Amino acid sequence: MSASITVLAPATVANMVCGFDVLGFALATPADTMHLRLTTEPGVTILNEDDYHLPTEPSRNVAGAALLALLRAAPAGTGIEVRINKAIKPGSGIGSSAASAAGAVVGANALLGNMFSREDLVRFAMFGEEVASGVQHADNIAPAIYGGITLIRATQPTLDIVTLPAPALHVTVVHPQIEIKTSDARQILKKDVLLQDAIRQWGNVGGLVAGLCKGDYDLIGRSLEDVIVEPVRSILIPGFVAVKEQSRLAGALGGGISGSGPSIFMLSRTEATAQAVAAAMRHVYTGLGLDFHTYVTTICPTGVRVVPTEKLLPNAVL
Repeated sequence: MSASITVLAPATVANMVCGFDVLGFALATPADTMHLRLTTEPGVTILNEDDYHLPTEPSRNVAGAALLALLRAAPAGTGIEVRINKAIKPGSGIGSSAASAAGAVVGANALLGNMFSREDLVRFAMFGEEVASGVQHADNIAPAIYGGITLIRATQPTLDIVTLPAPALHVTVVHPQIEIKTSDARQILKKDVLLQDAIRQWGNVGGLVAGLCKGDYDLIGRSLEDVIVEPVRSILIPGFVAVKEQSRLAGALGGGISGSGPSIFMLSRTEATAQAVAAAMRHVYTGLGLDFHTYVTTICPTGVRVVPTEKLLPNAVL
């Protein structure tokens, strides 16, 4: 057991266009920095080291709720303090809440001698996601903990997480500086889906998974289509259609809304293409007169990682 520990918790992209609530991947950057230590006082203490003024009451904080779930299975009397410095802006659509929840439970597990499995940690962290969105979903949590690309085959009656191989992919993300709450984005979704749309969506999910496993870039690109969620949620994101069109023209394989938005992600085969896509995104939002941030990165093969303090690198807020 360690007395204190520092972790980097990565941003994530959920849904991967057609895989609503079942597909997600971890980003190499940005990442939140979290410092955790064992305390003599039982329970959870939250300290914020950023300017987002998130709740510090554990039950109202995503990291706190996840830690409370973990402590219910930990040795009696365990106390954990967590200091959080977020580089992933809340409401950005790239897994800010998942990073906090995942980083908290991975760090706490390391402090306790890694007594819990990764599946256990996902289950604990899902309590944090419930605080953020009202629903226990794992499409951000799983890649944040496992790394790479993950498929959530089921959450009930038992959690079933599948890690997926993938060819080299570069990711471009644009975050228009507006906020869309996950809970609000869920409320506008249709309750009923046409059978023909469901069949098309199932085909796209199967095609995307097959394309990733086979390293078939063309199949990946063809399968990055959402006929159920994106048509509804995209109306909340200014410039969405133009970003998709211009990104495709710049050479992107495809992409769409990251999580519940407003961030938009695009996948590319090469870094040069990903940079060209970033330029296309900047052109769209400059023309709209809307503030934005862009980021070019890759899929991170590892999830939350423990780091020596001297190796910490500064993060730009996305």
